[in-house]
Amino acid sequence: MSFNNSQNQYQNVCIPFCGPIPGGLQVGHEVTVNGAVLRSGTNRFSVNFQCGFDGNNIAFHFNPRFDGGSYVVCNTKHSGSWGPEERKMQMPFTKGMPFEIRFQLQNEAFSVIVNGNYFLRYEHRMAFQKVDTIAIEGMVMVSFIRFQNSRSAPIQPSCVVLPAAFLAQCSPRSKENKPKPPDPVWPPAGTIISQTFIPGVHSAMPSGPFLPPSLFSGPLYPLPFRTSISGGLYPNRIILVSGSILPTANRFEINLKCGNDIAFHLNPRFCENAVVRNTQINRSWGSEERGLPGCMPFARGQSFMVCIRCDVPCLKVTVNGCHQFDYKHRIRNLLSINQLEVSGDIQLTQVQV
Repeated sequence: MSFNNSQNQYQNVCIPFCGPIPGGLQVGHEVTVNGAVLRSGTNRFSVNFQCGFDGNNIAFHFNPRFDGGSYVVCNTKHSGSWGPEERKMQMPFTKGMPFEIRFQLQNEAFSVIVNGNYFLRYEHRMAFQKVDTIAIEGMVMVSFIRFQNSRSAPIQPSCVVLPAAFLAQCSPRSKENKPKPPDPVWPPAGTIISQTFIPGVHSAMPSGPFLPPSLFSGPLYPLPFRTSISGGLYPNRIILVSGSILPTANRFEINLKCGNDIAFHLNPRFCENAVVRNTQINRSWGSEERGLPGCMPFARGQSFMVCIRCDVPCLKVTVNGCHQFDYKHRIRNLLSINQLEVSGDIQLTQVQV
């Protein structure tokens, strides 16, 4: 395990882990924990924001539990004594699958976003200014813990080492000790690859292994940007697109394609103050969808993160952590949707497929 000062993050974290939070916590700060839930071992894990290393004073105890039902416990410990539990009777984590948890600090509470979706809010019971330590334990592996001001541009994750133990868990083998097709080909244990455990990849087929996402992270991409979506779409697969919108922007678009057809066209238009969604089949556009729950989620001159999560009936789209709309599938063969295109009046900084 090491701390990367230039990226303000712990890398290749050994669990259990306990380490200082550089500079402490301030309103507007965001702490990201990126890793995966192990298939075996204990039936719970926790992330603790605490005062000191002894664990007697924990401002926020975030504790997913798979035993006795699946739920998440939140609590605070004062001088060694736990307060009343708050339970969220939902489980956003899956054994054997990767995750990303973002803890955002606000004046009154912690907000928790899991895999790009808002999950819960935990009001402060202890002064967050006293918190100087983060601790993680339980049935997880963690590739990095990142600290940043949520109002600033995201820091790109570095390469990580895939531990042999986790690769062994996630790669089922045949009697001849060879990977079962069409499972992905795994690199040798300990190989450094330019991918990290970020949410929502390959929960496609319940019996399939964990497939690390393709993560393209560079200062800027040339536009238009095109890449394949290996394996196509399937339920719970997530695609992330991040960047900055030009101050003079007119529009940009994100397309999920199936051959020459466009299964999903996402097209923010600033002159119309609209986010247009549509599908093009055989070069003919269908009916547009424009409705949003609130105001325009994109702004000229501002950064953005679009999260597209595939569900059985639809695509669920969030912008900057807030759900915006569902888009019902018009092309039903999800596995055939295997291309991503991004173009328009933006600077593209990160893509995950």
